[in-house]
Amino acid sequence: MPKRVDHEERRAQIAEALIQVAGRRGLHAVGMRDVAAEAGVSLRLVQYYFETKEKLLFYGLQHLTDRFTARVSARLAGAGPDPGPRATVEALLLASLPTDEESRTFHLLYSSYAILSVTDGALAAQPFIDNPDAAENALTGLLEQAQQAGLADPDADARTEAISLLAMAATMGTSILVGQRSPESTIAVLRHHLDRIFTPAETPGRGAVST
Repeated sequence: MPKRVDHEERRAQIAEALIQVAGRRGLHAVGMRDVAAEAGVSLRLVQYYFETKEKLLFYGLQHLTDRFTARVSARLAGAGPDPGPRATVEALLLASLPTDEESRTFHLLYSSYAILSVTDGALAAQPFIDNPDAAENALTGLLEQAQQAGLADPDADARTEAISLLAMAATMGTSILVGQRSPESTIAVLRHHLDRIFTPAETPGRGAVST
């Protein structure tokens, strides 16, 4: 009896190959033939599942986002059953920093996708991500939750602080990639700003997120 093919598993295999080869060579330099070779499948099979490079890139972006979500979840799981809003915010921010090979690949490729979505006609015709304000909304909600619980500065504007933290993490993540700044110094800066927002009631002893 022939083995039943799990199409989603095969799609994920190809998307993972895209991420691996793009992490080494850069997203702009990757072709479908390169991805097929990395995945150990035929070019025809890649074309069967994705038809065009643009469709493969969009599926790869979703796969990359799913990996990031799993990375955040793993950090939160390590912070205990009730990490609190500060530890949750810290997990979201630190997961996006290129502090190891996994997160380096995420930051590099996510930035590359953003640039390609502006300069590539086929990609620019579609939204870069379905919900571009998801991270901003999540951080804003966490900061508001902390304010209501007396764990953060009640006079701070939660939306503005969320935007600032995300912009800071993205910019300093790039500075890590190019060797301007070390991961340790970047994390110290982020925690400095979190100390400014959050009150001492929630300190990194209970529910702290490790680097």
